Amino acid sequence: MITYLTKVLNLPMVKASNTLTNFAGTSGFTPILGALVADSFAGRYWTIIVGSIIYELGMISITLSALLPSLRPPPCSPSHCQEASSRQLWILYAALILTSLGTGGIRPCVVTFAADQLDMTKSGVASRRWNFFNWYFFSMGVATVTALTTVVYIQDNVGWGWGLGIPTAAMAVSVVAFVLGSPLYRKLKPGGSPFVRLAQVVVAAWRKRTAVAPAEHGELYRNKELDADISLNGRLLHTDQFRWLDRAAIIVATDGQPNLWRIATVHRVEELKSILRMLPIWAAGILHFAASSHLQSFVILQAFSMNRHLSSTSTFQIPPASLSVVGVITTTSGLVLYDRLLVPLLRRVTGNPTGITCLQRMGVGFLINIVATAVSALVEVRRKEAAARHGLLDAPEAVIPISVFWLVPQYVLHGVADVFMTVRSIVVKLYK
Repeated sequence: MITYLTKVLNLPMVKASNTLTNFAGTSGFTPILGALVADSFAGRYWTIIVGSIIYELGMISITLSALLPSLRPPPCSPSHCQEASSRQLWILYAALILTSLGTGGIRPCVVTFAADQLDMTKSGVASRRWNFFNWYFFSMGVATVTALTTVVYIQDNVGWGWGLGIPTAAMAVSVVAFVLGSPLYRKLKPGGSPFVRLAQVVVAAWRKRTAVAPAEHGELYRNKELDADISLNGRLLHTDQFRWLDRAAIIVATDGQPNLWRIATVHRVEELKSILRMLPIWAAGILHFAASSHLQSFVILQAFSMNRHLSSTSTFQIPPASLSVVGVITTTSGLVLYDRLLVPLLRRVTGNPTGITCLQRMGVGFLINIVATAVSALVEVRRKEAAARHGLLDAPEAVIPISVFWLVPQYVLHGVADVFMTVRSIVVKLYK
């Protein structure tokens, strides 16, 4: 996308990068809203349907901006380069907002909706769910590699109309296929807004801040029927952390009929405790993704200014955006090597069935990320030195005589870091 913004819409590098990071940030926030809608009233099925349609509208809008000359500036000439007008940018922003909103409906629901199709009360389903996750993330890897090679090549060498039209058509086909399978799906009833449940626990705990907690946690409030829709895979057990929240589950004579703003079950209290325990991990993950965000913007622009030929005799030039495939392949193959080779070795040393704990795994990922960022800085220093030696510092369109393969190590290192930090491992761990 950074290529489209800088080479087709003629946006300055900083403005294009800001646009992409704002888009990525919005796409990271909207899944919270999508999850809220799905859990509150719509359910995962309808949230996916509506999100997919909105996403498709965004894709169509972006494709039209590439096809219609009135929606993009004229190509740059040697003496003049016209930036996209305000109207053209507003159309782009509207398309990106639509895709962000669509992402909010798709991303938080697809994996969980697919996992819902497997009834955990039946024997042998746990292994099938594990196989599902493996196939899901494998398919995602194949799709990503295809997009970063075939589709990117079409965008650079055939045209952006085709390059954006093919993913748009593929998305339309996937929406139709999903709808056609509707009679076969297992659609679970929404369990209610998790944010409301969390707020109810806080309010109930505050109202009973002066109540005396029982000596045994077995005397706290439990209601299997009340928690039925939110504990399909089992109820959470009481823990001793954040014990001030246990006040929400204290039974007093004035409670009367269950009112969730006055009394909460142990399961609901433990939900909030789990969220609080996860917050530091979530906050640390921000640093990981912030460090790797430049791979989709600045590094691609670096590649444009470098020698992209495979060899001195080759005429084929590597599309800059295709460099991302190095990271994808590293992560995909690294996950297999980690599970098949590293975990058994670590298991012998630590005695832990997973080799090392999730927090230790994330710590290793952070260390590798630091090294990857340092390598990125060193490569940029070398690129600028090469440009200075050849008098190209003031020639942004010139090709610096330095190989694009200097960018590969940072993609590899970020890919290895993703092996330890990947969402795949976290999702599988949670379901196990």
